[in-house]
Amino acid sequence: MYKKIVVPLDGSKRAEKVLPHVEQLAHCFGAKVGLLRVIRPPSMVVHDPSALKRFHDNFQKLHKNAEKYLAAIAGEFGEKGIEAQGWVTTGSVVGEIMDAAKREDADLIAMCSHGRGGLARLFYGSVAAGILHRVDRPLLIIRSRGDS
Repeated sequence: MYKKIVVPLDGSKRAEKVLPHVEQLAHCFGAKVGLLRVIRPPSMVVHDPSALKRFHDNFQKLHKNAEKYLAAIAGEFGEKGIEAQGWVTTGSVVGEIMDAAKREDADLIAMCSHGRGGLARLFYGSVAAGILHRVDRPLLIIRSRGDS
């Protein structure tokens, strides 16, 4: 049923709570797992070349750390006999998740919702809600609260 599962992760323990569910699905269906980390660089106007270099260096460090993070998780999946790879992209989180699912021809997007409601959701938005409104394939959302 599922041959390719895309799993967006933001580096938090909350987001990782979807991983046991993905592991079970991957084992059941022999699915490959694509781990995605979207980095949104902050907007900034810089007139100082040294500030621009620091910004670039910090962004490169963030990107490398994200690659290492995904490689570690992919390695854990690999040790369990699940083929997994990671990608780091830059841009709109919802747009990049949708693009990755389409590009990889994913049968399923599996992710956590951080369980924000009310004003927190209004002010911070919801990636899960954004995906839900644009999704064109099966979507598994695991509700996660807290980092425990």
